[in-house]
Amino acid sequence: MAQTYHQLRLDLATALAGFLDPEEAHAECIQWFEDGLDLSRSWMAAHGTEQAPGEVRRRVSGWVRRRRKGEPWAYILGWSLFRDRRFKVTPDTLIPRPETELLVEAALDVGRRLKVDHCVDVGTGSGIIAVSLALETDWRVVASDLCREAVAVARGNARALGAVIEFHEGHLLDPVPDPVGLVVANLPYVDPADRSTLQRELTFEPASALFAPDRGLALSEALLAQAHARRAPACLLEIGAGQGGELCRNAVGIGWHNAMIHQDLAGHDRILVALA
Repeated sequence: MAQTYHQLRLDLATALAGFLDPEEAHAECIQWFEDGLDLSRSWMAAHGTEQAPGEVRRRVSGWVRRRRKGEPWAYILGWSLFRDRRFKVTPDTLIPRPETELLVEAALDVGRRLKVDHCVDVGTGSGIIAVSLALETDWRVVASDLCREAVAVARGNARALGAVIEFHEGHLLDPVPDPVGLVVANLPYVDPADRSTLQRELTFEPASALFAPDRGLALSEALLAQAHARRAPACLLEIGAGQGGELCRNAVGIGWHNAMIHQDLAGHDRILVALA
């Protein structure tokens, strides 16, 4: 049946509102047209009454079927923005979160105050932290990840965005040569016991990048110990809400001179900064 672009957008908004809240449905509808179909609002104003080709209607229908099952839009689209840069994302990598910008900002601040000239991004995923730091500083940047597929995605993002980064595959700091410099990481920090309470979209993201043993603390504590042993000047971690107090005490117990927490806009523990 013939359908104009305006009608297609109305029908899409209605379909999305069937399983998303109204505000989210409206925002995604705009994203689908602007990012997915590359049809701007100004283009729609001028051409919205034209008939939408069958190929476009079929593509949107396919996206709706996938989205209705809970698949995140970023995976359907194949990329996500972080600090106004477009990063390829796949089911082998986490989808960038706005909270991780707080980690990048903290790393920039601490790194400049300590006058570091190199850093390592541990558990790089799609490479958003490493690429951001490489492009926004003159530091030598190294990145590591246990997942070979994630390293491949991060390497591709670095190449596409013009960032010079040295990549290594392996566990935490194990594959990274000395000196490690400033250590930055967004490691898995979700308690496996909370798996059943998480939103459906998270089941599409790699569990190995979300969950960590010992109530979500194990990998953060392991990296704090490794970074201290490797004489890093500082270690900055993105952490889960409510984890700050225990991780700060553990960091000082490991031997870090000082540890502090930065909270996000919602008032939750989000960034741990451990200083040598």
